[in-house]
Amino acid sequence: MKDVIISIKGLQGAGPYLTDETDAIELITSGEYKHDGTETEFSYMESEMTGMEGTRTTFRVSPQMVTLTREGTLNAQMVFEQGKKHVFLYETPYGATTMGVDTRRLRCGLGDTGGDMEIDYTIDVDSVVVSENSFIISVREPGVTRNKGA
Repeated sequence: MKDVIISIKGLQGAGPYLTDETDAIELITSGEYKHDGTETEFSYMESEMTGMEGTRTTFRVSPQMVTLTREGTLNAQMVFEQGKKHVFLYETPYGATTMGVDTRRLRCGLGDTGGDMEIDYTIDVDSVVVSENSFIISVREPGVTRNKGA
């Protein structure tokens, strides 16, 4: 694992039964990164700003899917696979519920030194869509800036 800077922009929009407002959160944090040619893994500790302080978030990226695992004060494992719906258990200190994640688009450009990834997905409870979401993630080695034309 090598040290990296991870930039995450999370967008959460309204589902069909919610308001039309979009919430955005941006986090820039240090983390760890490993790429072995076929699979990539990176992780970081959540902060008070995200409301998940004390939770380690790990992304495992394989050619066709991304698995997000959260362990700590909040526990969940979400599988993102374009065009497929996966069910997961969402555990908080207040209780647990089963939710579905349906990945609409998965774009991944991660390599030896980092890269970019974007995931567009919906979350549902009892098959009712409650939010439309996106992760826009950039992973860089410290001191490396993103090429503006990329």
